[in-house]
Amino acid sequence: MSGLVDIHCHGAVGAELGGPRSRAAAAHHAAAGVGTLVASLVSARPDGLAAQVATLAPLVADGTLGGIHLEGPFLAPSRRGAHDPAVLLDPDPDLVRRLADVAAEAGAPGALAHLTFAPERAGAEALVRTLVELGITPAVGHTAADAVTTARALALVADLQGRPALVTHLFNGMPPLHHREGGPVAAALTAAARGEAVVELVTDGVHVAPEVVRMVFETVGPQAVALVSDAMAGTGLGDGTYRLGGLEVVVADGTARTSDGAIAGGTRTLADCLRWAVEVAGVPAADARTAATTTPLRAVRLCRSP
Repeated sequence: MSGLVDIHCHGAVGAELGGPRSRAAAAHHAAAGVGTLVASLVSARPDGLAAQVATLAPLVADGTLGGIHLEGPFLAPSRRGAHDPAVLLDPDPDLVRRLADVAAEAGAPGALAHLTFAPERAGAEALVRTLVELGITPAVGHTAADAVTTARALALVADLQGRPALVTHLFNGMPPLHHREGGPVAAALTAAARGEAVVELVTDGVHVAPEVVRMVFETVGPQAVALVSDAMAGTGLGDGTYRLGGLEVVVADGTARTSDGAIAGGTRTLADCLRWAVEVAGVPAADARTAATTTPLRAVRLCRSP
C-alpha cells in the first residue's frame, strides 16, 4: 500500500508531530505506506504554534513531510473535541501570516497546507481571504454553525481559490445531522455532491459507523472524499496514557479519549483506515484507494507529492 496521502495526522509511537521526536512519528507512518504525510497541530497559544511550525518546517523542506495542517485555534468552544478551550481564538489573519513567515524563515515557504476554522466565529471571512491569498486551503470544522453559515463559507472558499473547499473530519467536531436542522453535515454533503467541497472521513472504526461511511461514498463519490487517519501519539504503541497538545489522553481498547470523554484522534494508520473502509464499511477497493491518494492530493496544496 505505497503512496498513500494522509493530510490529517498528529503523531505516532509516543511522539507528537511538532515535538522533538517528529521524525520518529513521520517514519512510522511512512513505514505503514504513507507516501505523503501532512503534520497536524492541535490548537495552542500563538508562541507555541510558532515553535511547532519552526520544528516541522525543516521536515517539509527535506521532503519528510508534505506540509503542515493547523487544526485551530479558530474553533467553536462547544465543538472543540480534544482541543484546549483556554487557547481558542477568533480568527486572526495576522497570526496566520506570522506562522507562514515562521515556516518561510525555517526554509519551507508554503509549508502551511490547510487550516481548520469555525465559520461562525467573528472574522471568519477575512481569515478565508487571507488563507487563499497565502495558498493555504481553508477547512471548515470543529464548528457549531448552522447549514446556511456553513454553506456560505464553503461557497466562498471554492469561489476564491477556484477549487473545492475542505471539511475537517465530517461528522466529528460538529452537530449531528438532524432532519429538522441539517447543520454543517447537510451543507458539507450538498457542497461535496456539487463538486464544491472535499470531506475528510476518519475510517478507523471509531469515528464514523460503517453504514455512514458507505452512505457518504455513495452520495458524493470518492472524488469528494479524503480518508484520513487523525492518528495521535498512541498509534503503534497500544493502550496507555499520552499527550495531545496540552491535554492528557487515555487510549483504551484502541480508542483515544480525553478526561471528559471526547474522542482525541485515532490510533490507526491510513493503511489500516483504508482496509477498514473496504473490509468493514464495504466501500469498493478502487473508490477507497482514490479517497486515500488522489482526492486528498487534490484537496490541498502540498510541498511534496508522491
